[in-house]
Amino acid sequence: MLACASMDATHPTSFDAIVVGTGPGGASVARELARGGARVLVLEQGDAAATAGTLGQMAARAAVPGKGAFLHRDLSLLVRALTLGGTSTINFATAAPPPAAMFAAHGIDLAPALAAWRAELPLAPLPDRLVGPMATRIMTAAREAGLDWHKLDKMIRPAACRSGCWRCVYGCPFGAKWTARDLVDDAVAAGATLLARARATRVLVRDGRAQGVEAVVDGTPVTYAAPLVVLAAGGIGSPRLLHASGLGPAGVPFFSDPVVAVMGSVDDIEGGAEVPMAAGASHHADGIAYADLTLPRPMYQAFAFQAGRVDRLFAHAHTLTVMVKIRDEFGGRVGPRWVDKTLQPADRARFARGIGIARGILEHAGAHHIFASHHFAAHPGGSARIGERVGSDLQTDTPGLYVCDAAVIPEPWGLPPTLTLLCLGRRLGWQLARQG
Repeated sequence: MLACASMDATHPTSFDAIVVGTGPGGASVARELARGGARVLVLEQGDAAATAGTLGQMAARAAVPGKGAFLHRDLSLLVRALTLGGTSTINFATAAPPPAAMFAAHGIDLAPALAAWRAELPLAPLPDRLVGPMATRIMTAAREAGLDWHKLDKMIRPAACRSGCWRCVYGCPFGAKWTARDLVDDAVAAGATLLARARATRVLVRDGRAQGVEAVVDGTPVTYAAPLVVLAAGGIGSPRLLHASGLGPAGVPFFSDPVVAVMGSVDDIEGGAEVPMAAGASHHADGIAYADLTLPRPMYQAFAFQAGRVDRLFAHAHTLTVMVKIRDEFGGRVGPRWVDKTLQPADRARFARGIGIARGILEHAGAHHIFASHHFAAHPGGSARIGERVGSDLQTDTPGLYVCDAAVIPEPWGLPPTLTLLCLGRRLGWQLARQG
């Protein structure tokens, strides 16, 4: 069980390293440092409660306006999770390999870290018994339409996964879905100190070097000292902390990996509860990715209502859904208290192509009453990118201050980032532990 300490007079306020954020990047760095013998403090703004797999808990972590969710001028929804493990707790557990060429252009080789993760984590396609009837129908139709549709690598332990379950996006309560919480457990077991509900407010800099952070813990301002600080607060949180510390601009552009759900009903399937994104296809040159996307009923109904399709509100058990994810252009702004991102013409063109292909798949699958949702997004990044805000070693211009989360991804993305962030975190952790 994960232990979460609280600071009082008996606890130190000086450490060898402070990691801000517990998503895949931060958690993997923290584990490597702690295992290397460093005294590590890990700060998590959200809660550390056990994952219950409920809509209410997920909404509290990822749908609080201004904190976990942002609504933009074009009615897009951007979400992030403020909880232990970050967005890995509510994602679809899909593991896309890092794009080697993108990072090689910056002198970064993630192959050793990727090999280490493949030896440790459950990274494999789902067994057939866990691929639901809706995903199977979509896969068959896509292949018959000539698409290279195949099972996707998932970060799921098949022995613990329950056929007919729908809780991946709410947070798996059965321990089947791997999350970065596992790495935080390992870090704490190796001696790291974890503080949940601890919001870092500023990086402390003295004589041009990072010296610690200021934070608010359970409503109380506290200062923690360390010669090494790793920001892993995400594509929104990290640039905000840089700005609040006088180390970055007030607003920076970013990408968000927007998604549209294209839905259509069939008459011969009674389902709606299965692991999402079991299979799909990616046309990286076009910047468009596809997958099945069976959603929990409340989420499906929200999308149907948002699209004005009240006639389909109660068709969840018969509705096939194809996800269309695009690689969007850099744009918008992550500001000190706001986030703004709208689709650019190239983004709309990609969506038009992708939605057309998804409609074709659904028609081939025998679906009717086909419609598309408004877009939403959950992968904000590129807001402190390699080659601009950080170097290839992920260090900022301030010695001792690093960034290790989706903010550092150097180019527009369009892929699930979890495995890439794990590789960046492990690489950085190895590097810092050697320097230790």
